[in-house]
Amino acid sequence: MSKPTIALVTAAAARDVDEDLPPLESALRKAGADLTIAEWDRPQDWSRFDIALLRSTWDYPQRLAEFLDWAEAVSQQTKLLNPLPVVKWNSDKHYLRDLAEKGVPTVLTKFVEPDQHAERQITELLSQPDVGEFVVKPAVGAGSRDAQRFGREEREDAVRHAQRMLNDKRSVLLQPYLSNVDRLGETALLYFEGEFSHAIRKGPLLKRKEGPTTELFAKETISARVPDAAELRVGALALQSTPFETPLYARVDLIRDQQGDPVVLELELIEPSLFFPFAVGSADRFAAAAVRRAKGKDM
Repeated sequence: MSKPTIALVTAAAARDVDEDLPPLESALRKAGADLTIAEWDRPQDWSRFDIALLRSTWDYPQRLAEFLDWAEAVSQQTKLLNPLPVVKWNSDKHYLRDLAEKGVPTVLTKFVEPDQHAERQITELLSQPDVGEFVVKPAVGAGSRDAQRFGREEREDAVRHAQRMLNDKRSVLLQPYLSNVDRLGETALLYFEGEFSHAIRKGPLLKRKEGPTTELFAKETISARVPDAAELRVGALALQSTPFETPLYARVDLIRDQQGDPVVLELELIEPSLFFPFAVGSADRFAAAAVRRAKGKDM
């Protein structure tokens, strides 16, 4: 029987900084796969692969239309994972509204569209007495690019930051800054084929008056974490509430609200870091799942 052929899809700028690629490459080869690391925007005969596995296409927010066109074309040549409908839905953080409507605990999120004015929406957010600091970030974004944290006294700076994105026809989201993250960090839950694999802790990223990162992604402080039962319940509910069949991989990012309860900050189904170096055996588990999909043995 021939080896399953798998493309690990990355971006030129991410290829040498994706810490998941080396352990995943090793695990896939050990699992019997014929492997190629391929940049998404470089001409390629994608039909020669059994699956094209999205891993670190971290420049897609700046090139979303081009990326979605590419994903659609590749989907007609091979099996894209996660699939095109998932990519379309998850590439825009308006999905948080869908999750909230289905009862998933999420961070309070208000959207500002390009034909709206940021000042009115920010004023409305700050009219709530329990909102002190707040975050302004793009609805299409990754790696904390263009995400900024503001205090109430910085409302005018926040309006200018939001308006710059709106002027570029980018939707903006506003969220209260939940201060528990400064003490507890974020919890990221990793799932393969719907099964919980492992979790990590991310330290707080956004600092006041620092401005948005100019790098591909903001630098993170990572450590292994054992999630509690409440976090696992919210993570499972988030996955169950997506409008799709079980994806090959998923990451649920959680923080604690003012009452200390876990809420979804993001659900990442396109190109999340999976933090293999922080969980023994996780790369092997993921590789086994990917090989099953490449052989046509979907769940």
